[in-house]
Amino acid sequence: MNHKIKKFTVKQLALVGLMTAVFCILGPIAFHIPISPVPISLGMLAIYFILTVLGMKLGTLSVVVYILLGLAGVPVFTDFTGGPGKLFGPTGGYIIGYVFMALVCGFFVDRWGSKIWISFLGMLLGTAICYLFGTLWLAHQASLTFPQALMAGVIPYIPADLIKLLLAMTIGIQVRKRLVKAGLIPSSASPCQRSEPA
Repeated sequence: MNHKIKKFTVKQLALVGLMTAVFCILGPIAFHIPISPVPISLGMLAIYFILTVLGMKLGTLSVVVYILLGLAGVPVFTDFTGGPGKLFGPTGGYIIGYVFMALVCGFFVDRWGSKIWISFLGMLLGTAICYLFGTLWLAHQASLTFPQALMAGVIPYIPADLIKLLLAMTIGIQVRKRLVKAGLIPSSASPCQRSEPA
């Protein structure tokens, strides 16, 4: 029994490492727009995908590892930057918001994974929380009012983030089904195969 638990834990850690690598590849890729200091980043695509595949615990762990790598100086943040100074820049609030976003989104995936539309709503809620952290910090850094920071750092990005969310969930659900079939994730945690608790 202990051998099985240990083996499963190793598989989990391997998946966390793999998904963190995906985050490290996509996270630095950003496209700047003239109306805001906040670029359009593929980091949101990565986090949506990771949480759809791994759920709350492993997904949050992957996000935390990604942030720690960035804080250690590995250039995994937007525009291939890294270091603690990034948190004091205009986008630092979004990085912190990633953790809370992962907890909320992952919880919905774990709890209501068989109901895709509820998982989708959970993803939207988690995104809103990330937006809140990012907007508050952007307002502080740029001396903006909250509505001004919202217009600069959130409103222009909502359509793109919705596209990222739909794409990530569509692909992520299929990946998770294959991981379940391969025995790398328990079937009880699959968003397409788990049943609601009695």
